Amino acid sequence: MDEKVEIIKVGIADMNVVSAPNRIRTSGLGSCVGVVIYDQVKEIAGLVHIMLPDSSLSKAGTMNLAKYADTGVKELVKKLVQLGARPSMLKAKIAGGAQMFQFSNTSDLMRIGPRNVEAVKRELAELKIAIIAEDVGGNSGRTIEFCPKSKILHIRTVNKGTQEW
Repeated sequence: MDEKVEIIKVGIADMNVVSAPNRIRTSGLGSCVGVVIYDQVKEIAGLVHIMLPDSSLSKAGTMNLAKYADTGVKELVKKLVQLGARPSMLKAKIAGGAQMFQFSNTSDLMRIGPRNVEAVKRELAELKIAIIAEDVGGNSGRTIEFCPKSKILHIRTVNKGTQEW
C-alpha cells in the first residue's frame, strides 16, 4: 500500500511543519536562509524561510515572526514541540544566505546573506540545536526540500544541479 506523499510549500518569510511521509519545500533562497529543524526519532520537521537577521529592523505594526532569524527559529521550535518534538532531539540543516549582488562598497548592510547565516547560527547555538549540514553562501539561488523520514535535505542550486545532505 503506497502512502500518498504531500509536499508542503513554505513561502518567503513563512514557516510550516510536517510529519512523515510528507515533505516540506521552499524556493527563492537567495540571501534568505532556509532553516530545517527536525526530531530525528519522531519524524517531524519544520522549515522557516528567514529573510532578515534581526526583528529590530521591523516596522511598527504586526510582526511576521517567520521573517527574522531571531524570532523565526524560536517560533519554529515552539511549533515543533507542540507537535511532540523533544527539544533535546532537535537537529538542523540550513541552506541559502547567498550574496546575490556585488556592491563596490562592502557596507555591512549590503551583506544580507552572510548576516542571515550568522544570525541563524547564533539562534541555533543559543537553543543548543546542532547543525548537521549546511550549504550556505556563494551567489546562486537555491530550492530545498526535506524528507522527515529519510532526514535527507535535497538542495537544488541555480546552475549547479542537485545535492543531498
